[in-house]
Amino acid sequence: MEGAFKGFGQKAIPFLKALDFHQSREWFLENRDLFEKEMRDPFGDLVETLTERFAQAGLGLRGDRKKSLFRINRDVRFAKDKRPYNRHLSAILSPDGTKMEQGVFYVHIGLERCFADVAWWQPEPALLLAMRKTIATQPDKFRAVVKALKKNRLELETEGRMKRTPRGFEHISEPDLTDAIRNRHFVVQHVIDPAGIHTSELVDELVDFTVRARPLLDWGRAIEGKVPEK
Repeated sequence: MEGAFKGFGQKAIPFLKALDFHQSREWFLENRDLFEKEMRDPFGDLVETLTERFAQAGLGLRGDRKKSLFRINRDVRFAKDKRPYNRHLSAILSPDGTKMEQGVFYVHIGLERCFADVAWWQPEPALLLAMRKTIATQPDKFRAVVKALKKNRLELETEGRMKRTPRGFEHISEPDLTDAIRNRHFVVQHVIDPAGIHTSELVDELVDFTVRARPLLDWGRAIEGKVPEK
């Protein structure tokens, strides 16, 4: 039954554990109803409930149950690991509702952990260069974003940061700016307690996080608006 998000089923994580153990198409097909009832359909409800709430908050992020969810199947064509199924289910909400945009909300329910990101993830080269130039030429604006995020109990993730400063920015000497310029992504993260995924309160938690992450969204969007279209 589609509608407002009421929580993931109690068997959602146990389903992922069993799927990861079996890693078998036959097992998955036998248990597909359980997957749909406990995980996929509630995830669709979550995406559409968040879309409504994000619209009310003026966050400019949306999605739907057909386009926003990533498949549980892994793409193993070029992978050494040939296991057919992921250990998680995830979804993305973006400015246009597709998975191709930048400045997105991502939510991940998995065996290792559950979390949400607000992210500029692997921006294309022109946008990443514009972000780096903005940090270099308007350091006060960038520091204001970092300060606003810190006040909102968030900080930029450092995963994937380059070890060396990219070419053209060697003149930047302040450590906080060089660290930021070395970023390949601009991401803030919220860790979700797996015990809390079974009620509708998860929606409020995720809306609160995304509102707190808004300084990063606004900063990136201002830069993105000035990058020439390809």
